[in-house]
Parts: sequence; C-alpha cells; structure tokens
Amino acid sequence: MHLILTGATGLVGSAALDAMLRTPTISKITILSRRPVPFAQEASDPRVNVILHQNFNQYDTSLLEQLQGANGCVWALGISQTLVSAEDYVKITKDYALSAANAFENIKPDEGKFRMVYVSGEGTTHNPGRFTPIFGRVKGETEKELAAISARGTIQVDSVRPSFVDKQGHEAILPYVPAVPFSMKAMVAVAGPFIRGFMPSQHSPTPMLGRGLVDMAMGKMEGKFEGKGVERVGGSWIVSNIGFRRMVGA
Repeated sequence: MHLILTGATGLVGSAALDAMLRTPTISKITILSRRPVPFAQEASDPRVNVILHQNFNQYDTSLLEQLQGANGCVWALGISQTLVSAEDYVKITKDYALSAANAFENIKPDEGKFRMVYVSGEGTTHNPGRFTPIFGRVKGETEKELAAISARGTIQVDSVRPSFVDKQGHEAILPYVPAVPFSMKAMVAVAGPFIRGFMPSQHSPTPMLGRGLVDMAMGKMEGKFEGKGVERVGGSWIVSNIGFRRMVGA
C-alpha cells in the first residue's frame, strides 16, 4: 500500500510518519514537503520518498505521475493562526487542502477508492458566530468544501478533529517536532496533567493519533464511523476527538 503524507515536519505529521514507518503493509510512503524531513532522513527507510514541493496550490503532471497508485493521504499540513496573517492562514489551512483534494481526484489507486484524511481540530464549526476564532471558521469552511468534493464520488475525504495533541512519552518523534513558544509550554505544563488524568475526551496522545490517522487512510476504519462523536456531512465523515477515541478503542 502506498500512502502520501504532508506536514511531516510538524507534530501531527511526525506522529503519522512514525505510524507509517511502523506499518509493514505500507510498501511506499511519499512525503510532500517544502523542506527536507529530518525524521525521514534519519529513519533511512527505503520505502520513503520525500518530494520537495514548494507550491501546494499546484500539482503538475510530473508530480501526479509520481503519486499514481497511491491509496490515500494523511493531510497534516497546517499552522497555528497566531503565527501567520489571516490571509496566509486561509491559504495554508483551506486553499492548500482543497487544491490537493481536487488534484488527488486524478490519482488512480492500486485498489479501492483513494482516501484523504484532513486533520482539522476541536473548536471547528460549520456555523460560526460573531466570536468564533479564525481557526474554527476557516477549518469549518474547509471541512464543508472537502465534503462537497467527496460527494462527487471520485475520492473519499474525511476530517478528524483532535484536541490536546500530546507528545509526552512519544520518544520516536521528540527530536523532530518543532519547538513551541514559552507561553504554550507553560500552558501545557499547567493544563496537561489535568487533561491527561481527568479529561480523556479532550486528550489526543500522538501515538494514538498517528496510528488512527494512518488506519483511516488505509481504509481500516470502515464500519466504525457510525456512532457517538461522528457526523456525516455531504460525502464526508467529520470525526470529533470523542468519536476518534471510540474508533481507535481508546
């Protein structure tokens, strides 16, 4: 099985890459990245092919040829709304994902239907209000437009909304995840133990998250979507953190 990964230099992408590397039935891992991926380089796994791709709004014939036969994609490309302008946040969060989904309709998988898993986030809404933060509004718009693409029937696109993404104890990815501001470290230090101990519904440990995202892209979650924490929108399943934990058996 051949999977595509984006966002491999980030926290969620690193977790997904670790899960892919640990899955022997995955025969090829294609990473689309603007820059080299140290985790992939040091893994020295012959299954991994890193393609340096600068414009995530464009997928030319040459690139699509390299992606032919792929069975799915974990779309973990993203950025905090606090680190870029509103315009760039929309481009990175929404425009890139929609461009990719449209391009992936041209991929003919080795078997079955191509599956794209979009990493969204808790707090996302399809009905924003006056005080909805930009990430909640933009990711909600993205989920809905991806659902419309999925409804066309060429590919399956589903969205997952992790909550407190927690790398604690995930030794394989710790050397590669990006540093966070001091304010974020302080918040995690204070809130992390409480969430881990008393709010499991808001907890997304990276080993669980990475494994579940990869399983979804591989089609291993079929039959598990229906139930608490998951809703159907257009052609997509929208999976909340509660639903995701249920699906992975956490």
